Amino acid sequence: MNELDAYDFVLPPELIAQFPLKERTDARLLVVDRKKHSIVHKTIRDLPSLLLSDDTLVVNDSKVIPARLVGYRSKTGGNWEGLFLGFEPEGCWKILCKARGKLLAGESISLKTPEGQIAFPLELIRKAPDGNWIVRPKTDATALDAVERAGWVPIPPYIRGGRMIPSDKERYQTVFASQPGAIAAPTAGLHFTESLLREIQAKGVAVLPVTLHVGMGTFRPITAGRLEDHPMHSEWCCLSASHAELIRQRREAGGRTVAVGTTSVRVLETISNLHGEIREFSGETSLFIRPPYRWKTVDVLLTNFHFPKSTLYILVRMFGGDELMCEAYQEAIREKYRFFSYGDAMIIF
Repeated sequence: MNELDAYDFVLPPELIAQFPLKERTDARLLVVDRKKHSIVHKTIRDLPSLLLSDDTLVVNDSKVIPARLVGYRSKTGGNWEGLFLGFEPEGCWKILCKARGKLLAGESISLKTPEGQIAFPLELIRKAPDGNWIVRPKTDATALDAVERAGWVPIPPYIRGGRMIPSDKERYQTVFASQPGAIAAPTAGLHFTESLLREIQAKGVAVLPVTLHVGMGTFRPITAGRLEDHPMHSEWCCLSASHAELIRQRREAGGRTVAVGTTSVRVLETISNLHGEIREFSGETSLFIRPPYRWKTVDVLLTNFHFPKSTLYILVRMFGGDELMCEAYQEAIREKYRFFSYGDAMIIF
């Protein structure tokens, strides 16, 4: 039996949100209570009324970099596309790229900005063992400035075929994003505004950041028949000593830890698994939350709706319980909630 089949469901394609709502806080919020086995419909604006004064709201402050690269092969004029994956020594980049015809070391690629201007050339240096390319940007700009200048917002392929529009620069970024490095947004955080955060903090709720840079592996489908055989991707994350101390103190005083998004979950649970408690951490996590799993730190989860048969949907099922989460997803589909990155949200108590 394929274990993954238990995590399948039918999602009507029209429920995949293609554009963000005009106002972030207009998003619908499915409120799920595990103790009462209840499901209630609210909006993100209702979130402050659902939180308690001793709660700690943990958000991911990772900032999406414009990782999508568009250009053409300088000699032939053929179209070329790439995805920035990270910085390499000596000013090089590691990228995933494709073009019609075989790419060769030494080739030059002319990058185009979203505004249609020529940014600067890339030199293909060598192909790495994993199939990605090591390239050298021909520019005097700093590494991050060069990516910011030439890159496009890496909108997921299920949104408009991955094609950005100007408003994505602001809307595919959380208001608390401050640490550049992600190639996809921590989407549960997209619902927050500065005013909503102030209202939450006015109740006494502590809002504390962790960092997890979402990488390509997030989009990698599970192909293994058994979940334990899936090679989970690794992503860099961190939590400062001062924020770890605050989370720990508030938990010891009886407060709940409310994770905003599955990325925040993975940081908190990774640290708890490694050390038995929340403490300062900086490093890689490849945590795959799947059956069986015993939760250590997260008490409440705010999350968007996820793909069937995905590691994130499995995580949500583990947190909320199989029967209740299946019921919640079917309710969201019946009520035409908007799914995925620009979609609506669910909070599980």
